[in-house]
Amino acid sequence: MAEPIRYLILIPLFNHGASVCAVAEKALTVHPEVVVVDDGSTDGGAGTLAGLPLTVIRHEVNRGKGMAILTGAREAKRRGMTHIATLDADGQHDPADLPKLVEVAQREPLAVVVGKRDFERSAAPKASRFGSRFSNFWLRLQTGVALGDTQSGFRIYPLAVLEKLKLSERGFSFEIEVLVKAAWAGVPLREAPVSVHYPPKEERVSHFHLFRDNLRLTFLNTHLTMRSVLPWPHRKIVPDPKGAQVISVLRPVQSLRTLLTENTTPGQLAAAGALGVFLGAVPLIAFHTIAVLFAAGFLRLNKVAAVSASQLCMPPIVPALCIEAGYFMRHGEFLTEISLRTLGYQGLERLFEWLLGSLVVGPLLALAVAAAIFVMASMLGREGRAEK
Repeated sequence: MAEPIRYLILIPLFNHGASVCAVAEKALTVHPEVVVVDDGSTDGGAGTLAGLPLTVIRHEVNRGKGMAILTGAREAKRRGMTHIATLDADGQHDPADLPKLVEVAQREPLAVVVGKRDFERSAAPKASRFGSRFSNFWLRLQTGVALGDTQSGFRIYPLAVLEKLKLSERGFSFEIEVLVKAAWAGVPLREAPVSVHYPPKEERVSHFHLFRDNLRLTFLNTHLTMRSVLPWPHRKIVPDPKGAQVISVLRPVQSLRTLLTENTTPGQLAAAGALGVFLGAVPLIAFHTIAVLFAAGFLRLNKVAAVSASQLCMPPIVPALCIEAGYFMRHGEFLTEISLRTLGYQGLERLFEWLLGSLVVGPLLALAVAAAIFVMASMLGREGRAEK
């Protein structure tokens, strides 16, 4: 049996004096190690914790929730812990749900575990529900990983992950940045169901600034999205012992063998290849690779396989086939004159015919390539299992 994880409960505090004492008391009934990081509060909330068997660390000025979490992580490391469990100080989370997260973290000690709030059974504001869904979409687009509640502050972080990630955010957006960069680094993202409590509207205390924090999140998501489609690989916390492998349509057998070692099934490779070929056939001039990367990431398909397959559609053969098909669909005959007039002066018409023809040629070619990839990958997979 794996050695139990060692963790403390961390409660970042900023002007939640009315609720933090109750949260801390409940947390102590679940786990004896509790640390509150008072991030420059001005309402005297930390004073309500006097007499409780916990540690309070104070930032003299407000430095942001992310900095409060990092301060708590340093304290946890000093105590010989392996993880921290974070709880919001506003009473939204029930510490009694913590064992659910600990159970997941015990199975996968390197995973970041997120408490998935049950919005259906709570009085969650519509803005919170929308914000959660919107954030979930961006995480999937940027990493290919689907989580049900990326904005939840009820989490378990492995200290080894926080130490090795290069994190720049210090406020609310820190929690989003951690998830994205952890996924890029090969760290598993897991979740466990938790309850959630929203007090009546007049009693809620939120420090989320509608304009300022949404602007920061917009800048962060723009940066992370652009980085997610760049061609160079992300730094892995656990490096691939096999090293980098070249994937090329010119070496299909070697490439498929390499891709099959990355927990990718023949069916998934075939789907990635079909996606790449279909989008490669569409006239997304100068944007093919970006479109393939975005689509493959969102659908959680192998990006390398999809981009490699899209190279089969490079000019002139596939675009010419699409133009011919589109021309035939418009005029009932094939385009036989290839000249400056037909391809130059009538360029917009040819572009429309390329698009029209790609809707027929693209799917047919995608199916053919997918079938070929599936058969080859299945045969290579059987060979690999036989060798073992």
